[in-house]
Amino acid sequence: MSQTATAVRSALTWFEIPVLDFDRATRFYETILESPLRVEPFGNSRIAMFPYEQPGIGGCLDEGSFSRPCGTGGTVVYLDVTGRLERTLARVEDAGGRILANKTALPPGMGWFAQIADSEGNRIGLHATS
Repeated sequence: MSQTATAVRSALTWFEIPVLDFDRATRFYETILESPLRVEPFGNSRIAMFPYEQPGIGGCLDEGSFSRPCGTGGTVVYLDVTGRLERTLARVEDAGGRILANKTALPPGMGWFAQIADSEGNRIGLHATS
């Protein structure tokens, strides 16, 4: 690290997943993650926030992101599904998504990952340490 660089606790501090059909996307994530999202007004649209505890990393579904296209290209965010990766994958298709990459082992000690396409066509990663 250079003398001018500053170390940070995490490179990721927030994420937004653009959605075209807000209600459908909210149902999709609540179904596969088995957890409610907190819906809040944001300007002339809404966001649905994923549950997290401080100082954790938060994120949301963003109804107002129409200038950013949904789709399988671009940045991939990974959601924590530790202890329930298989159960989460089993719920994806019935909730309106697709499995893009099944459970795959990472290097020793790093866990497993999978990738899905959500109900809006976004490529989303799932990560589990156990």
